[in-house]
Amino acid sequence: QQPDIVEVLRLQGLLGWGLLMLILNIWTTQDNTIYNFSVAGCNLFRTSRRQALTFGGAILGTILAILGMYNWLVPWLILLGTIVPPVGGILMADFWLVHRGVFPSLARVRFRTFNWAGLATYALACVISFKAPGIPPLNGILAGLVLYPMMMHVFSKLGYAQGVETAG
Repeated sequence: QQPDIVEVLRLQGLLGWGLLMLILNIWTTQDNTIYNFSVAGCNLFRTSRRQALTFGGAILGTILAILGMYNWLVPWLILLGTIVPPVGGILMADFWLVHRGVFPSLARVRFRTFNWAGLATYALACVISFKAPGIPPLNGILAGLVLYPMMMHVFSKLGYAQGVETAG
């Protein structure tokens, strides 16, 4: 009745094997994680000092593990499940409702720096996703779908350019 396999082995008097299994499991998982961290870090910071970055990443990961990062996983996933889905609603609304299911040719499009209507819609959809009763991801998608065309209309009336402008 234990979910922890090392604890099960300890209860059976096989603690040594349990610790060996735990160390090998962590070793084989974390070598890939540290490698990926170092490659991404070297790319992000534009450096070739991979050894220092690998060591720093291993220390950072160890500190986060000691601080109980495992306990932050579920809240982090819930946060992602609340703030990411509105993007899908906005993209669907932009494609189906604003562009009527056909995007203009990229050769005829001039992109703006920011799509203010999209950013405002995203902020409102995230708030709705957090606050409205029901299923937060679904609330965020629906809020993005409904609010985006309205925000496009409001922002065009206010004189702010839309995110995409066709040339000609």
